Amino acid sequence: MNKAELISKISAAADLKVKDAEALVAAFTDAIGTALKKGDKVTLTGFGTFSVAKRKARKGRNPQTGKEIKIAASKAPRFTAGKGFKDALK
Repeated sequence: MNKAELISKISAAADLKVKDAEALVAAFTDAIGTALKKGDKVTLTGFGTFSVAKRKARKGRNPQTGKEIKIAASKAPRFTAGKGFKDALK
C-alpha cells in the first residue's frame, strides 16, 4: 500500500473527503517527524512506538576500492510494534 492508497482507505473508512484524509495523513506524519526531531518518543497504545535510534561512529570499507573509511555517527527513525498490533497480524 502506498500513500495514495492509504489516503483512499482512510477517506472511505472515516467518511471523509479525499482532501481531508490527505490533510490528516500529512498532519500525522508531520507531528511524528517534529516530535522525533525534538528527541521525543511517540507512543500509540496498542499500535506501537516511534523513536530515534542513535548510531555510533564506526569504520567501514569502500566496496569499490577496499579502502577503509570512517562512517559518522547518525540518527535513524525506528518503529517498534505494540502487542495489539502484533496480535492483529496473527
